[in-house]
Amino acid sequence: MSPATAQALAEATENPDRIIGLEAIMRLAYAGEDLNGLWQALIARTNADAADAAAILDMSTILQVSGHRDEGLRLQALALQTRRRFRRVYGDGQGLQVAALVTAGDFMANTPVEFLLSGSNAVLSLVFVDGATADLSEVPPHDVLFVAVGESPQNQPVLARCAELLTGWRGPILAGAPERIARLTRDGVAETMAGEPSVVAPATARVDRVQLGRLALGDLAPADLLEGAAFPLIVRPIGTHAGQGMEKIDAPEALGVYLAGRTETAFYLAPFVDYAGPDGRFRKQRIAFIGGRAFPSHLAVSDHWMVHYLSAGMAEDASRRAEEADWMTRFDEDFARRHAEAFAALHRRIGLDYFGIDCAELPDGRLLLFEADVAMIVHDLDPEDVFPYKKPAMRRLFAAFQAELAKVAGG
Repeated sequence: MSPATAQALAEATENPDRIIGLEAIMRLAYAGEDLNGLWQALIARTNADAADAAAILDMSTILQVSGHRDEGLRLQALALQTRRRFRRVYGDGQGLQVAALVTAGDFMANTPVEFLLSGSNAVLSLVFVDGATADLSEVPPHDVLFVAVGESPQNQPVLARCAELLTGWRGPILAGAPERIARLTRDGVAETMAGEPSVVAPATARVDRVQLGRLALGDLAPADLLEGAAFPLIVRPIGTHAGQGMEKIDAPEALGVYLAGRTETAFYLAPFVDYAGPDGRFRKQRIAFIGGRAFPSHLAVSDHWMVHYLSAGMAEDASRRAEEADWMTRFDEDFARRHAEAFAALHRRIGLDYFGIDCAELPDGRLLLFEADVAMIVHDLDPEDVFPYKKPAMRRLFAAFQAELAKVAGG
């Protein structure tokens, strides 16, 4: 175990509500550090005190980071039976006191606030809420409150309850109205941005398995389910992320094959928009909006229409990294300037002080919007020897978020 990890463990061990936390554990994993030593130390803590919820929560994080999601979530649930508030200290802990409302789930359930506070001296209190939370008495004294619960089918009741609990809230709160977050479904975002000339947000319909089955048999046409739609279509199960279960369907028979391999009962249906560049490659940008200003998170370049950063070959292709570096370095005077109207419309219509988007640039210059959410992963973990341009950009993003919190806290 490295000295830094040992120190973090010692500090957490001395304080029953203090966790090492997601950001620190992921940083260790990305650096190639063996997490077994930390795991064994946490096991020892739980052997000494079976109710050590902070240790159990950190063990849950280690399991999830190591690819054991379900086992990790089971430990997370166990930790939350004992304690609903945990503390993460950054730097000397003399900075902002931030309280974040979060909910149970994996890494995509909540805003990555632990990363957004990286490099600060903040003290972060993670207060876990759910659809049955009676009150916000667990929220400790703080400088600013942040609603970090992301949109998902599972989180809709949580967001509804947060909206009720925050009615009349008088303390400083970053503008993250739960009811606005709840509208960040794929169909909700499309509806929110409908009619905006600078943004293409393809109309999206919720359909059930029976409707898709009839479409596969030819009993229904795409336009019967989604006005103006035709093949090819994008189909994905509701509630999934990272392309899980998403496919481009070119014909009814392909839809039948798709359904035969899926068990879900509810799906999103949308038209496929070809966003290939002149070179035939596909480019997807992730952008964070903080107080109305856009900040680049990453650009992925791929030969396939379904673009994911981790599978796009960015680490293996120097030319793709050079393109991303140029995009990030010149973002303010180039991409952000070209899409200033679209960015202003996104901030105005979505109405949140923090959110992220995945998007692409169409040949006609408009912005193609794939998704908007508050829980998109942003981080600075990529190795500097391969991605030397990313840490400065991400530190700028993190500093902007921290400055926005400070501004709200200062009234």
